[in-house]
Formats: sequence, C-alpha cells, structure tokens
Amino acid sequence: MTVLAQAYDALAGVVRGVRDEDAWIPTGCTGWTVRDLVWHLHADAVRGLVAAHTPAGRPADCDAVDYWRAWGSDPEADELNRRMTRVEAGLHDFASLRGRHLEAAAAAVLAVTAVAEEEVLATQGNALTAADLASTLAVEATLHHADLVVHLEGVPGPTAAGYAEVRRVVEALLGRAMDGWTDERVALVGTGRATPTQAERRELAGLMVPVFS
Repeated sequence: MTVLAQAYDALAGVVRGVRDEDAWIPTGCTGWTVRDLVWHLHADAVRGLVAAHTPAGRPADCDAVDYWRAWGSDPEADELNRRMTRVEAGLHDFASLRGRHLEAAAAAVLAVTAVAEEEVLATQGNALTAADLASTLAVEATLHHADLVVHLEGVPGPTAAGYAEVRRVVEALLGRAMDGWTDERVALVGTGRATPTQAERRELAGLMVPVFS
C-alpha cells in the first residue's frame, strides 16, 4: 500500500505545480496534452475510490499482474477512450480539472489504504485483493507520471518505489528477469515508452514488448 501513497503523492506534487499555460503541452501519450492526461488520471483515481467501496463478494480471479494481460484486446474501445478523454478534458478549465483530480486522488489513497490488504474488491469486471488493486493504481500513476513530465522542464519524475513496482509487473509478464537493467529502464522500455538500444533489442529478442502501454 505504501507504494501507492508514494506514487500518488509524487504525482500530485507535479500536477499541483502545472500552470494553466502548461496544460496544452504535449505528453508522452501520443495525441494527449497535459490536460488530457490529468483527466485520464482523475478517472483512474475515481476507479480506485469506487473499487475501495465495492466488495467483490467472490474469490479473487485476478492479481496485480493478470490485470494487465487484457491490455490491447479491444483496439476500438481503446481508441474511443482516447478520443473521449480529449473531449471530456476540453469541457473543463484546467484549474477545475486539476482540482478535481487532486481531490479524487487524495480520497482514493485514503480509501484504498484503509481496506485490509487481503479483502477482495471489484473493479472493471475483475475481483482482486486491495493490495493488488493498490499495485495497479501505483503502476498506472508511475507510468503516466513519466508521460506527464516528458516536456515539462525541471519537474521531478516518478518515485523509485513506483518504478520498482512497474518492473515487478513487467518482468512477471515477460516471464523473465531483466538482469543488469535499471528499474526505470525496464519500466520504460517494457511498456513502450523508450526505444531499446541495439544491445537491449538483442536481449528482448523473442519477447512480446511492450507488455502493455
């Protein structure tokens, strides 16, 4: 649970400092500006907040790694979500959008960390423990924190603990350890956010990369 609190706190620090004129700067998410990505992050915080108050009423059928296996399985839905995010973000002035995200993110951390780690919760059709839910939220926040700061000068990146958690998930999906790689490099290359070097390409030969994005 600590990694979630740290990841959200670091991300909130960045979002809090974004000026209105920076809201239209592009991010590492193709086609999304800062305001679009903050709206997407708001939606994920709301997901966590809702899940924390939604007991699954059944055994867990998913964990922090399996949650990501469905990535890319419905390209049409993914594209619609990308377009709708831009439309919805455009309905708010950035100060309001920023405030809504920060409020929801703080509430999500309090709600999720208050639940016993082994309690099974429901989210997006899955049943997973609160600890695994916290991991999915931390992974999403860490990667999008990295996306957010791509073109924001002098802004700190994600936490070391966040990158370590992303690495754990990426390596589990790859089915092997990436010895000699930093946590950040595994996270960014493994999710398609950085182009692998020639040496890295050779090491990744035969593996499905990115494992999710």
